[in-house]
Amino acid sequence: MASLWRYLLAGLGLAALLAGILAVVYLTAPRSPQLAGPDTSRSKSTANGLFVASFEPERGVIRQGELQSWLLTLKTVAGAPVEGAAITISGGMPQHSHGLPTSPQATNYLGDGRYRIEGLKFTMSGWWQLRFAISAAAGSDTVIFNVVL
Repeated sequence: MASLWRYLLAGLGLAALLAGILAVVYLTAPRSPQLAGPDTSRSKSTANGLFVASFEPERGVIRQGELQSWLLTLKTVAGAPVEGAAITISGGMPQHSHGLPTSPQATNYLGDGRYRIEGLKFTMSGWWQLRFAISAAAGSDTVIFNVVL
């Protein structure tokens, strides 16, 4: 009977040791950038580095469930405004595998590289992606902005 207790205690000790090792490995493992959430910066270089794009709600507040206008500002890498750009917008919710509920358009050039984007509607909370395809004198490029509600 004493031998059985020794085996039982040895087994419990071994299980506790393994649990401790697993805890140390889990707690010290490097975190994946995806766990931190999407990049929600409002200013970034385009994919091929042709432009610097900034994106913000025209009225300063992101509103869920309402049509709204945003401003896309395009500058060259040297800081000059990008004029006469052709812009197309697509996107959706990557975690839900669906597109945008509306068809946003670049409607007005406001000067100084600023373009009004109208027709954006975020129908639910969560992670939204907006992809801008930009064609201008300097070439064609894309930029993706993440919006989390």
